[in-house]
Amino acid sequence: MKKKALFNWSSGKDSALALYKILQNPDMEIVSLLTSVNKQYNRISMHGVRAELLEQQAESIGLPLYKMEIPEMPTMEVYEDVMRQTLNHFKEKGVTLSVFGDIFLEDLRKYREDKLAEMQLEGVFPLWKIDTRELIHEFLDLGFKTIVTCVNERNLDKSFVGRVIDEQFIADLPDDVDVCGENGEFHTFTFDGPIFSKPIDFEIGEIVYRKYEKPKKESSNTACDTDDSAFDYGFWYCDLIPK
Repeated sequence: MKKKALFNWSSGKDSALALYKILQNPDMEIVSLLTSVNKQYNRISMHGVRAELLEQQAESIGLPLYKMEIPEMPTMEVYEDVMRQTLNHFKEKGVTLSVFGDIFLEDLRKYREDKLAEMQLEGVFPLWKIDTRELIHEFLDLGFKTIVTCVNERNLDKSFVGRVIDEQFIADLPDDVDVCGENGEFHTFTFDGPIFSKPIDFEIGEIVYRKYEKPKKESSNTACDTDDSAFDYGFWYCDLIPK
């Protein structure tokens, strides 16, 4: 009997490649995609992508989508409460596994596994410890296409946002930036590839700059702790407009 799994879908390249690999596993059934959405703006958390494009992704992939709505800059307590309710919902449907596209952040994996263990669930990490250069080239060789929707100005300037990742993009990255953006340097939206029945159609909108205020209490919208210096920097976002 196949094990039922929940797939944590960010809409970006690592999620797309991880899902591609999981779909090859005959022992696992993906029950639903799960995406964290900013309730105030109706956009994917951190990536800044409109929920309408997220819904088009799920339709093209052919899997149900569960949007986990969270407030702007939630405290860890609020985030974890919403996540706990969400996981309970899927446990009732027989889900025992939760799949992530994480690659090498040890603290983040431990956080996820500890929280899942509290609910008798198990984490699955199909990209874990694979060299990120190997991953990005596998991603491109498979025919995936992805566009950068957000960059952290701490690592990259405005010129990198709104670019489709290709060999030139990889060559242009500074040496201290991970090619998969695993340290949060950039986020992406995947719009074509072998897991999609048809490409996601959009046009590029305006590019905007946003800086987040330091919260009064410990907070996160990525379910992992961050130091105060993270709020010293802003982000460039590229709006994608559904056609």
